[in-house]
Amino acid sequence: MAIACIEILLVALIAYLIGSVNLSIILSKLMNKGDIREQGSKNAGTTNTLRVLGKGPALLVFIWDILKGVIAIFIARVCANAIGANLEGQPADLHNYIYTIGIMLSSLAVVLGHNYPAFFGFKGGKGVATSLGVILAIEWRIGLICLAAGVVGIAIFQFVSVGSLIAAIEYPILICIIGGQFDTAFLSNFKIRALYILFSFVLALMVIFRHRTNIERIKNGTENKLKFRKTPEEKIAEEKERQEADEQRKAEAQEIRENNANVMKESMEDLGNKIEEKAVELNNKLEENINQIKENSETEEVSEKETKKSKSKKSK
Repeated sequence: MAIACIEILLVALIAYLIGSVNLSIILSKLMNKGDIREQGSKNAGTTNTLRVLGKGPALLVFIWDILKGVIAIFIARVCANAIGANLEGQPADLHNYIYTIGIMLSSLAVVLGHNYPAFFGFKGGKGVATSLGVILAIEWRIGLICLAAGVVGIAIFQFVSVGSLIAAIEYPILICIIGGQFDTAFLSNFKIRALYILFSFVLALMVIFRHRTNIERIKNGTENKLKFRKTPEEKIAEEKERQEADEQRKAEAQEIRENNANVMKESMEDLGNKIEEKAVELNNKLEENINQIKENSETEEVSEKETKKSKSKKSK
């Protein structure tokens, strides 16, 4: 049983690492747009990708974020079934518990990976599309209902955040009301049903928690609306903003290059001064040695002369 628990945690870790692959951040850097977390709403998700990078990259990000949830649940299902099958001699319901817990932990882990990616400084998105992928993989009919509710909310209020919050709040309600109609294990086992309900509330709260700044902006009337068609003035303003951002990045890059050049110049000057000081020092030592040699030579000459004089006196 202990080994089974460890294996489930390892599967959840794999799900977290899958969630940590944030395509929004990767695309913004590949397209030389800098870090998307420093632009627009500063969120590494589909909506901000749409504003900063455009429709094509935003669609790719949305699809990948959903696929992350689907892939994580697929891996969790295969592994949970394999782990449960190895528990011979255990109660029959234990396999269902292992399966359910494995799915739920991997679901929460992949969303956490998207929100707090290990590969990008633990600063990611808000987990809406990844949560949708998880829900679709667990029960596609409930997932489609949540998606439809979110789309309707966005169409009515023109706020992506409102649509996301509506879908998040609706999910645990659907699990409580109609979840059992789609899953016989859910319907027949009270403990598994309680786990599903608890999981749905936790997942919804994770999405709501990541939207707390959006909720505050909605209250203040400063939340950005999603407009499907932009006016010419808005397009001009957006293009101007992009140009200013590009110019700022170029200016920052130029400043870095100039700073590096100045540092290199100062380093070369310091090196030249040190070499010059060392050369002067060596030259002074050389002159001292030469003078010492001259003095020694003169002393020897005087000594020889005195020796010769003393010898000549003795001979006389």
